[in-house]
Amino acid sequence: MQPTQRVADLIVIAPVVHTLDDASVNARAFAVRDGRFTYVGDVDGAMAWRGPRTEVLGVRDGAVLPGIVDAHLHLTNLGLSLQQVALDDARGFNEAIDRTRSFAQTSGEQWILGRGWDQNSWQDAAFPAHDALSAAIPDRPVVLTRVDGHAAIANARAMELAGITRATPDPPGGRIVRDRDGAPTGLFIDAALSLIYGCVPKPDRARLMRAIRAGIAECNRWGVTAVAEPGCDEAVLAAHEALLGTGEYPMRTHAMIEADPALIEYRTSGGIVDGAYDGRFSVRAIKMYADGALGSRGAALLAPYADDPSNDGLVLAPQAQIEAVAARALATGFQLCVHAIGDRANRSVLDAFEAALPRGGDGDPRFRVEHAQIVAPGDIPRFARLGAIASVQATHASSDMRWAGERLGPERLAGAYAWRAMLDAGAVVANGTDAPVEPVNTVRTFLASISAHGAIDHRMTRREALASMTIAAAYANFQERRIGSIAEGKYADFVVLNRDWMAAAPDEIAATRVVATYFAGRCVYERATS
Repeated sequence: MQPTQRVADLIVIAPVVHTLDDASVNARAFAVRDGRFTYVGDVDGAMAWRGPRTEVLGVRDGAVLPGIVDAHLHLTNLGLSLQQVALDDARGFNEAIDRTRSFAQTSGEQWILGRGWDQNSWQDAAFPAHDALSAAIPDRPVVLTRVDGHAAIANARAMELAGITRATPDPPGGRIVRDRDGAPTGLFIDAALSLIYGCVPKPDRARLMRAIRAGIAECNRWGVTAVAEPGCDEAVLAAHEALLGTGEYPMRTHAMIEADPALIEYRTSGGIVDGAYDGRFSVRAIKMYADGALGSRGAALLAPYADDPSNDGLVLAPQAQIEAVAARALATGFQLCVHAIGDRANRSVLDAFEAALPRGGDGDPRFRVEHAQIVAPGDIPRFARLGAIASVQATHASSDMRWAGERLGPERLAGAYAWRAMLDAGAVVANGTDAPVEPVNTVRTFLASISAHGAIDHRMTRREALASMTIAAAYANFQERRIGSIAEGKYADFVVLNRDWMAAAPDEIAATRVVATYFAGRCVYERATS
């Protein structure tokens, strides 16, 4: 695009610009006008857009990337978790209890909530029981959610308010963990979580808006300018739109509605929302759960757990149910995104997609498997054949490597976190963090994608890793024509790093800092200089 009488608002010149656009692989500069890239190429071409009020940003070191697109990030829950007890690095259950007690002493909340504990990182890797927690905080309900969001420990007061007794049955797709005498230990897994969380007061719109705003700020701090948010209910969607109306929303959100039948009927009947609010908001996807998580032994496996031979996981949505929702999605132009961790769950989801897809004609469904963590080798080629997107989180391999082998055994472990095989088979692999399950830290995501993790070695190339975090993730969100690369006509979302990920040694990559994040040509985060 050539300037006529129009001039740029911003010109950026950098030693390295990774555009992720094949038309301008050697770009050194670009120009921005009205929130979009108007020129991408050499320095002279960009400077031709300069006017008397044009800002010129000269990047001396490092590199410029497209804005990072996180393909699976719980934006609202991320913001809410920042207001709860942080248990991510607690070294044991006693430390988690101490933090919770300290938090409760200064909190005016009726329910004390926390998140992030992981028994696999404790010296005693057994699941906790409520007794010590109930003794420490006897008079207020407490619920502490495991890092993966698929298990939680509740104190006696919380169970009392929820009406949980030894006679309470396990719900379908869930488990109330019990002691030898049949009494609940306080641990609830997968669908059983609703028995407790159904009693927790719902946050009002103002609180949801504050949470979304806080989540966006945390994302911008790591260079993330677009996300796919799984599991939004109508209250969360309304909070997004209220915040969008204020203009305080430097994010592009691909909202996946939760799989509530009434919400599915209402939203699919109303049609898709695609790039509303100047490309900031879309509602055109449905999120389902096929199984639980590996860390809490709820992932549905084809054979029992190596460290729990009586257990092969939990099925949260059977194949027939997934197939029925897939048919509804195809008929209404919605995308179906299904959480599947275990190899049995992944096969069930792929079977459901295969059964439903012929009914959809020649559309562009872009169905997604969220996590695609343990996949039987024979099922890997099916992703490309079905056009199913593998929405993975590379940092899960980093986090899980200490104990995944114990859960799966060596043979199954070889087929876990198999991004390399998926890419080689021609599948689209989109990357994300699953925050707040993992930190938003995009540096960690990139490094995990190109690294081996003990027996798990399915490394991407650096170009593939960056693509999975930008243009491929944008494609997974139906946004590849708007974002995901630095190209003329796209929204001017980009990130300035102090190191070039494509050239730096791994230990240097780990030390990368986001210098600045730009959204629609406007700086929304700038790292403080000391």
